[in-house]
Amino acid sequence: MAFQDKYDFSLLVNEKERYVVAELENQLKVRTEVCRCQECVLDMVALALNHTKPSYRVTLLGAIYANADDDGMRLEIEEAVKSAIGKIFTNPSHATRD
Repeated sequence: MAFQDKYDFSLLVNEKERYVVAELENQLKVRTEVCRCQECVLDMVALALNHTKPSYRVTLLGAIYANADDDGMRLEIEEAVKSAIGKIFTNPSHATRD
């Protein structure tokens, strides 16, 4: 039996994903020129997450602690998302769409 078959790794969650997705949605409300195709949105989320400190949890109690967001975390996410939007907007993974 493979190592990964012995454990339920779906319980391992990076809580920052929720915050990054929510922040991306907020920022895209005013950035109407930015492509919202699946590829671009996922690229923006991945890039933003790669520029934030991960916050993993494996229990429900861990989710409660992870929800205790602070100004530093909020600012980190806002800046990472803003940067990701700018980079993907200027250099999307696909040809420009009309």
